[in-house]
Amino acid sequence: MQQFTVHKGLVAPMDRENVDTDAIIPKQFLKSIRKTGFGPNLFDAWRYLDAGYPGQDPASRKPNSDFVLNQPRYAGASILLARKNFGCGSSREHAPWALDQYGFRAIIAPSYADIFFNNCFKNGLLPIVLPERQVAQLFDEVQAFPGYMLTIDLERQVIVKGQGEELPFEVEPFRKYCLLNGLDDIALTLRHSDEIKAFEAERLARKPWLNHTVAV
Repeated sequence: MQQFTVHKGLVAPMDRENVDTDAIIPKQFLKSIRKTGFGPNLFDAWRYLDAGYPGQDPASRKPNSDFVLNQPRYAGASILLARKNFGCGSSREHAPWALDQYGFRAIIAPSYADIFFNNCFKNGLLPIVLPERQVAQLFDEVQAFPGYMLTIDLERQVIVKGQGEELPFEVEPFRKYCLLNGLDDIALTLRHSDEIKAFEAERLARKPWLNHTVAV
């Protein structure tokens, strides 16, 4: 998992409430058993005018020029500004995968669905909660100033605007530790690989029959 320490990026506004996970990554793209390749289909039904299907060449699609991520001023955005209850709906982990693989490193919103919120942290995506009034002000500023960028300092837990104004945010200490060090659940377990190997060796010494396979 990629570390998150300090990130400066262009902000894209998703000015809709209750954006659900089926909108973030539609169900037809969930057939893959791999964790890669979902970025091109992020917000697929909104980004394109034609119906998408797995394995389709994005260059053959008909983009919706009115959709925010297709507007040139937001090309390369890596911070998503959203409204309340972002990530509601089904619990699919593909939603943060798609956001991450598109290029987003953080989301700023007043609230999130619980499972989506948890899945973001497990996949290196930082979901920041700010009061609605602050989020509304950020929407106004993004709209008013093309090229609007923010700096997110996870260690200090602040969002820094272009003129230096800082917006503090809260993050649970263990989640912060994992993001700062790029540790997902597997990496957290592998920190104890020596102890795991010692346990396996000791168990086999006591129960050697566990090392035999059964012929079928």
